[in-house]
Amino acid sequence: MPKTVDPVFSSSVLAAADLATALDIDALTQSLAGLEGKVDKNPKTAAIVLAGGTGERFGKEGGKQLVEIGGKPILTWSVEAFDAVGDIGLIVIVCPAERQSEYLSKAVDPFSFATPIVVAAAGSTRQESAFSGLELVPEEFEYVVMHDGARPLISADLIAHTIATLKGNIDADGAVVAHPAIDTLKVVENGVIVGTPDRSVFWNAQTPQVFRAGIYRRAHASALSDGFVGTDDSSLIERFGGRVLVVEGKRDNIKLTVPEDYLMLVAAVRERYLKQKGEQEQ
Repeated sequence: MPKTVDPVFSSSVLAAADLATALDIDALTQSLAGLEGKVDKNPKTAAIVLAGGTGERFGKEGGKQLVEIGGKPILTWSVEAFDAVGDIGLIVIVCPAERQSEYLSKAVDPFSFATPIVVAAAGSTRQESAFSGLELVPEEFEYVVMHDGARPLISADLIAHTIATLKGNIDADGAVVAHPAIDTLKVVENGVIVGTPDRSVFWNAQTPQVFRAGIYRRAHASALSDGFVGTDDSSLIERFGGRVLVVEGKRDNIKLTVPEDYLMLVAAVRERYLKQKGEQEQ
């Protein structure tokens, strides 16, 4: 088979990401930043924001968590959304141990948050990082919500709705934000298509993912004991026999992974601004 060129790593795409980083969209984001931090009297949920990735696929030195949209690191955007959910009484940011001071000074300290924030050291894998964050969650919290710090456009409303969905289903152990698959899926073996499954049963998993803290701790302990490494947090619960619900999310809940994702994030921010501006003018 001929060698293909992956456009994700082409110099032109990387240059485009650098150009996008320089775009001045402060005016757009100022009107979108109207989130108000709050904490209920007896919050039951702790949030763990995973920001430990190296950002190698993004192709920018220093990773992606501190890349800015509208003068604000994308990690800050994520934390602001969780800060605006009253039932969240603690936010744990998991990041590289050697960069904790940098993350705090750039993404946390310059901004006002109502929710207490602590940092945990990232591990060598996502699962290790999640467990590291979990260790800083006190037993008083009945629920844990996991989120990728590189998904900056998550809304406080969707976070609160996902938590409420789990709380409202006593026989469920978790709830995961996901979006129905829209592309035709193919099963491929050795470069040959061997099947076309019904895409109606497939969903693209996102974050946040909310779990009852007790079973989430036990699922981590079981995975560690058996040497199991899951692809996301929900897979640990599923393997443990837990029941996980799905909550439909939005396609603009984009995870910044490769340079062109940044361009889509900028476009999504512009779209939100224009929609909000139009509603205000009506």
